[in-house]
Amino acid sequence: MRATRLVLSLALLGALAGCASASRVMISDPRPAIPVEQVRVYTQMPAGRYVEIALLDASSGFTYGAQARNDAVIAKLRAEAARLGANGVVIQEVGEYSGGSGLGIGVGGGGRHVGGGVSVDVAPPRRTARAVAIWVPDAR
Repeated sequence: MRATRLVLSLALLGALAGCASASRVMISDPRPAIPVEQVRVYTQMPAGRYVEIALLDASSGFTYGAQARNDAVIAKLRAEAARLGANGVVIQEVGEYSGGSGLGIGVGGGGRHVGGGVSVDVAPPRRTARAVAIWVPDAR
């Protein structure tokens, strides 16, 4: 029973490690954190004054559906920007890479017992994005 719990716990940790992620490289000092709803998404640098706070990289994790992957990666960028006090993220690059797939077959036995198993892994592609977290003083 304990071995089963240990295996399930390790499997859960492995699954969580494959979830959406974000990383950052600080360019300037962070500002106080703000609510994620206040973070605006830009496709180009805004006109007027702004301060670059950090370079952000994010991935969508294992999500099915193109729109769901887009939503996940944008949400991750906005959340990271909000933690840094940035009220904007400027998307610079969007990409996608294959999650991969595989097939495993195993057979074993000992004495009178024979066992086997089949494992199929079909992971969806992952969306990635690179952005700049910015603070725009006059943003509304």
